[in-house]
Amino acid sequence: MENTKLRRRVLTTATATVAVGALALAGLTGVASAGPPAATAPAVSADSLSPGLLAAMERDLGLDAEAARTRIAGEYRAAAIAAGLEKSLGTSFAGARVSGEKADLTVATTDASEAALITRAGAKAEVVGHSLDRLEAAKDALDKAALAKAPKNVPVWYVDVAANQVVVNGASTSAAEAFVKAAGVSDKLVTVARTTEQPRALADIRGGDAYYMGGGGRCSVGFSVTRGSTQNGFVTAGHCGRAGTTTNGVNQQAQGTFQGSTFPGRDYAWVATNANWVPRPLVNGYGRGDVTVTGSTPSVVGASVCRSGSTTGWHCGTIQQLNTSVTYPEGTISGVTRTSVCAEPGDSGGAYISGSQAQGVTSGGSGNCRSGGTTYFQPLLPALQAYGLTLVTSGGGNPTTPPTTPPPTDQPGGTWAAGTSYAVGATVTYGGATYRCLQAHTAQAGWTPAAVPALWQRI
Repeated sequence: MENTKLRRRVLTTATATVAVGALALAGLTGVASAGPPAATAPAVSADSLSPGLLAAMERDLGLDAEAARTRIAGEYRAAAIAAGLEKSLGTSFAGARVSGEKADLTVATTDASEAALITRAGAKAEVVGHSLDRLEAAKDALDKAALAKAPKNVPVWYVDVAANQVVVNGASTSAAEAFVKAAGVSDKLVTVARTTEQPRALADIRGGDAYYMGGGGRCSVGFSVTRGSTQNGFVTAGHCGRAGTTTNGVNQQAQGTFQGSTFPGRDYAWVATNANWVPRPLVNGYGRGDVTVTGSTPSVVGASVCRSGSTTGWHCGTIQQLNTSVTYPEGTISGVTRTSVCAEPGDSGGAYISGSQAQGVTSGGSGNCRSGGTTYFQPLLPALQAYGLTLVTSGGGNPTTPPTTPPPTDQPGGTWAAGTSYAVGATVTYGGATYRCLQAHTAQAGWTPAAVPALWQRI
């Protein structure tokens, strides 16, 4: 590591701790395939979004109903375009983000010659010095160093695509610099940020409903899932319970048992419920109407996101960074998403959702819903993959036009392609085999059918 001083900036985040909530990623449906020419934004009608979600977005983001619909439509379109460009740009891709009332998309690249391709796809091009692969490799090195020895007084680090840097938050700049140096990461890739944030996992213990652990405490349901053809359940935060922990539902009646739980490292778990509990593709709107879940595609940086939890109900904010690492007293959690949504104890495990698209399960954070705060959610897909679960949705979404020039079926990828939106029941070929889509989603790089059984079934 070079000896030049790391760049420094001072943050003034609050020290109060915030509640954890579980959430699940929802698939993006009804979006045209990404890549040149520009994808067409899907229509977001007046009755397609929950009144509760719209009310919370107006309260927390200052958006009236029409502005909220416009923004969500733009975010859906941006997610599809960003996925297609990530595939097209390959190793020069440097991240994507949205901004403004219409969710204008910016896509960064390290290759200036690709700016025209980005513009044709419907995004603003930005040429930067570091690819996303390079920044994520640096963050991975920090993650490995934290697993070997949890850093002291360094609560959070993440890839900031807007700054084209890895940001390391420390109680002091010297603590952050020492952590970066110990990990062997080049200071050219890192910005040190001083923060008073003290995140911790909290278990004061439809999506958003309360449940109670047998050993005491309350958390919130994330999203309904199934395993196989007969077992129902839900996903939640791993820190809420361990395998074997029993649960009672919001009505205090026997509900189920934790079947699997991962924490720290990641923060996800799933609870198998008894026959009295019927899974629904809904998130509790807390008096403003339930929100229907239609899929599991993640939104991009800058997108709006709302949370439902059993302590504070509905609150909204924006996605600030993806692939963040955060250190709690129990250890380091990696791969979480950083948001500006507030939460409080008991919201743990509650649902985060963008429009009708589920986003993940809250892991922890700081602040509260009186003064504001920062929260981190665990994306859903890793939990579905880890436990072989299927997200319960309203039945899919609309098929979209396939790419006009699909790759030949004898190529390793077959007809499957990242950036394409797939509806439930759609079939593709990959690696010489045929697969059926189990959940509506927009394919991301690395989500090949053979690698993601939660999304695809071989037939």
